[in-house]
Amino acid sequence: MRTSFRVLSASLLFLATSLLGGCKPAPSEPAKANRPLKVGVNPVPHGEILRVAARVAEREGVRVEMVEFTDYIQPNLALADGQLDANYFQHEPYLERFASERHLALKSVGAVHLEPLALYSLRFRQLAELPVGAKLSLPADPSNAARALHLLAKQGLLTLREGAGADATLQDVVGNPRKLDLKEIDAEQQPRTLEDVDGAVINGNYFLEAQKQLHLDAHVLARESATRNPHANVLAVRTGDEARPEVRALVKALQSDEVRRYIEATYGGAVIPAF
Repeated sequence: MRTSFRVLSASLLFLATSLLGGCKPAPSEPAKANRPLKVGVNPVPHGEILRVAARVAEREGVRVEMVEFTDYIQPNLALADGQLDANYFQHEPYLERFASERHLALKSVGAVHLEPLALYSLRFRQLAELPVGAKLSLPADPSNAARALHLLAKQGLLTLREGAGADATLQDVVGNPRKLDLKEIDAEQQPRTLEDVDGAVINGNYFLEAQKQLHLDAHVLARESATRNPHANVLAVRTGDEARPEVRALVKALQSDEVRRYIEATYGGAVIPAF
């Protein structure tokens, strides 16, 4: 009986320990649950817009940490290798081309705003004033270079080969009646070189940022139409992260009425809502 009592006591002790152990809360993951969503942006206008959206997202329990970049390459590489949870700086055609060429699994989860590409000049106030042989700079990245060529073609400054679409290059120019001198340079450098050219077709974010830093007093000679424009800037994530609750909350915040009102009140048409 003594042996049986010992076995029974041990069994009861094990059972009590198991029950008490089962009452302990399961280990939580506060660091993961409370970890901010790291989002890569260009400072203007993306960073400015994201600050507004972050306040909206915080009401849903999502904290946003903004990481600024000043180029179009690193934000996608940082997203792909896990340094970021999302980025917000590019339009979908650029994202698709970049991801395809570098074999990256990245995906858009929502459009936020459109920056109509524009032809800016410090020397001339109207398109008709551009002289024969005018020097114009275009953004060097392929998708935006094509947009710039189509903008110039729509203004009658160029003729593009029939069928030249979103992949149009300088090789597709078949008519150049004003003998425009077209040069491609890095998009982020264009505003700083405006004094060296007669005009430049510049991405809106780079012009807005440079305008604040350099106090540029440039004239808009032509601007892309916003109607049926596929180049809205998007929030991008790694493929498979589209359904993350934090990501969905941020998309909702970026497409909120607060963000719409901020864009419309701040940028005077150089940035417009795309939702």
